Amino acid sequence: MLALKLLMDKLRAVELPVVKKCAVAYSGGVDSTLGIELLRRLYRAPEIIPITVDVGQGEEEIALAVRRAKELRIDPIIIDSKLEFSENWLKKAIRANSDYYGYPVSTSMTRQLIAGLIASKALELGCDSILEGSTGRGNDQFRMHNVFKMFAPELTVLVPVRDFDLTRSEELKLCEEWGVPVQELISGGDDKTMWCRSIASGAISLNQELPDNIWMWLIPPERAPDRPETVSLTFEQGIPTAVDGRQMPLEDIISRLNTVAGRNGIGRIDIFEDGIMGLKSREIYEAPAARLILTLKADLAAQCLTKEEREFKKTVDAKWASLVYHGEWYHPLKDDLDAFIIQSQKFINGTIKAKLFKGNIEYMERESSASSLFFPEVRSIESGSFDQRWCADAAKIRGLPFELLARRREKIRKG
Repeated sequence: MLALKLLMDKLRAVELPVVKKCAVAYSGGVDSTLGIELLRRLYRAPEIIPITVDVGQGEEEIALAVRRAKELRIDPIIIDSKLEFSENWLKKAIRANSDYYGYPVSTSMTRQLIAGLIASKALELGCDSILEGSTGRGNDQFRMHNVFKMFAPELTVLVPVRDFDLTRSEELKLCEEWGVPVQELISGGDDKTMWCRSIASGAISLNQELPDNIWMWLIPPERAPDRPETVSLTFEQGIPTAVDGRQMPLEDIISRLNTVAGRNGIGRIDIFEDGIMGLKSREIYEAPAARLILTLKADLAAQCLTKEEREFKKTVDAKWASLVYHGEWYHPLKDDLDAFIIQSQKFINGTIKAKLFKGNIEYMERESSASSLFFPEVRSIESGSFDQRWCADAAKIRGLPFELLARRREKIRKG
């Protein structure tokens, strides 16, 4: 009882803004579910409007959010944004080879997509405030805040977990005391989109072992099938359009490859991540389709882009991923980078067949498409179409700067 009293004293010590009609970024997780009850008990908000955005987290997760909402006596607005996410945001991410030091940016995008939709809906409904469930140690507070201020700068932003300085155990204690319907299968929860699943962000210790039952798509390599499986992926202007010759929407391709690649041990990511505030955390991701798509696309791009394009695009891609990770999807520079990236992808066309086996991806067949810059009739050591003597003078010219460096070194030695 003493611990609960101290916790309540801690909450009451925080000066709160006056809010009358609050939109809530509601996912059904611990943070946003507790946020509903905090709005009632502490903020004393007369009107609460929970909004759930479906970005491909799955029917089960959406259904769970709705069930918990009913227990809380609220009726969430559901916004289906799966098509927007796959056809606009994900296509840009694939073209940009989305990678932030090993993480195929996903939640980084969806938080900003969700924030924009909720801010717009909040304005439409006449809200004076928005509540979201970020912590003060993580990245999402910046991503959400940036977009809220882009779309609804006049609204008050409430981030109770951060603003009350709540630990996870304190959140769960409040939920237990107030009868808030939450249950975590994994400490820290998870965040799933069709592109990548983040597991227990910020809650994994240095040498903590990961149980096999945490995975949704992935079968660990040691338990994956003993026979390889082949899959072919067709790209048009940098975007996958067909699996094994069958055309389908990107959303369906990703869903299929999450299953196929995942059951063959592909898609586990275990990295140290430098967050927006420069704080390091061990992060666990599950992304079978993302890993397969980006791996095959990189091979196709190597065949179809010039050396100079590959070198420059690598720099552009890194900047693109950094901007998106840091909550700057709507920054003008990111739009500028998109323009270059789209232009660079017009020749990324072709089909690659790969063998998947116990976590490995091996190229089996590469289509020699019209977009390819691979010309073995010129480059092959067996080719007679290339007169090697042409390069004698070229080599002399390429070597001239080094000859001059040597001459300078000799002058200094004598000097």
